[in-house]
Amino acid sequence: MHPRYSKSRYDITPLSPEEVETLAGRLDPEAFRVTQRAGTEPPFCGTLLDNKRDGIYACVVCGLPLFSAAHKFTSNTGWPSFYREVDPEHVSRRRDLSHGMVRTELACARCGAHLGHVFDDGPEPTGERHCLNSAALTFHETGEELSPATRPVETEVAYFAGGCFWGIEHYFQLGPGVLDAASGYMQGEVDQPTYPQVCSGETGHAETVRVVFDPRRITYRRLVQAFFAIHDPTQLDRQGPDVGTQYRSGIWTVSEEQRRAAEAVVRELEAEKRFPGRTVVTRIEPAGTFWPAEAVHQDYIAKTGRACHVSDPW
Repeated sequence: MHPRYSKSRYDITPLSPEEVETLAGRLDPEAFRVTQRAGTEPPFCGTLLDNKRDGIYACVVCGLPLFSAAHKFTSNTGWPSFYREVDPEHVSRRRDLSHGMVRTELACARCGAHLGHVFDDGPEPTGERHCLNSAALTFHETGEELSPATRPVETEVAYFAGGCFWGIEHYFQLGPGVLDAASGYMQGEVDQPTYPQVCSGETGHAETVRVVFDPRRITYRRLVQAFFAIHDPTQLDRQGPDVGTQYRSGIWTVSEEQRRAAEAVVRELEAEKRFPGRTVVTRIEPAGTFWPAEAVHQDYIAKTGRACHVSDPW
């Protein structure tokens, strides 16, 4: 399954039934009944109903953060109530027709654990009341050390230049383990350059894509291999019809480990004679400042449908 990440950079890839079964097997009977059998605890009996401490409420099964104390309010209904999720992508909603009524059930987006229901009688700004079972949650007070399952992904960053950044960005966004790919400008001599300035060839910048990735899911080496599949690294200061130093092929490294990995892939390409009669001209240099490109250039292919860099490396 292709990994999924929330905008707040948590891994929300759905767990397999086997993984859920293992995690649920560690629960106490009440938490198991509520989360795995869509049970409801009696009103005014939940251990977190009157909790006033600052912190986050995570899924008792898989540890994904779901709600924040900052959004908790007293509803006088008998169950912990929140007017919003900590991240909407962390909580899924599904239609519930049980008990002869139509309700919206809330579940953990990662493991599917039943949490409670959402109603439209909450306070502003959402007008929603997320009515939850204490047994479905575990509370972590602010300052408490969190387990890896409850922490955001520890990401790394990589920078690649290979002609027009639209196509490079697009294909890296499809990479398993890639959280974000953004277009910008690097390795030049002018601060905060604009697209027209870079296109003039006078600033020294290269159109570059910043890739934020999860090293648990994909290695830097795999990203480098994909980069060489996306573009033609033997074209000097150009890529197809795009000509100029701003379209040069380059890998801008942030560590010695990245430099060694990039150089190793280049040596392998040359040894395999991947490009017979041609030389890989990709520059490998320490990364300078990344200047994000204008909004019109971000997600350009997704927004316009225009093709660019036809090789899908995945």
